[in-house]
Amino acid sequence: MNKKAIAIGCDHAGFAYKKIVMDVLEENGFSVLDFGTDSEESVDYPDFIHPVAESIKEEKALLGIIICGSGNGVAMTANKHQGIRAAVCWNATLAELSRLHNNANVLSIPARFVTEEVAKEMVSVFIKTAFEGGRHQRRVGKIDVSC
Repeated sequence: MNKKAIAIGCDHAGFAYKKIVMDVLEENGFSVLDFGTDSEESVDYPDFIHPVAESIKEEKALLGIIICGSGNGVAMTANKHQGIRAAVCWNATLAELSRLHNNANVLSIPARFVTEEVAKEMVSVFIKTAFEGGRHQRRVGKIDVSC
């Protein structure tokens, strides 16, 4: 696994935040796997989110950051992948708890509902917080469904 790579993907509504998030990641010593999009032109978010999830499953990235207007569509898409636990967060406390208690490996940012500063704070907390394990491990272990 590339322990220093984080995958990022967004749709047109998340594009403006993508560069901001990438700057935070790079400032913290991470390389970025950028799966797009690369403009504010309307796109279909699954085209950019499935590769983020796959990069984590294939151990090319440690974590993922996904961004759209509400954070919901991209999270729903990512969560279709076994082993992916995408959490929609709107403040740093939720980002921290998603890692501590749920072992979230993808942060979903609702760009139309958080400021740039809050997005930066969430990313910083998300990448610095480790899973607590313990009693939470049993619960997280029950999330995936075998097909």
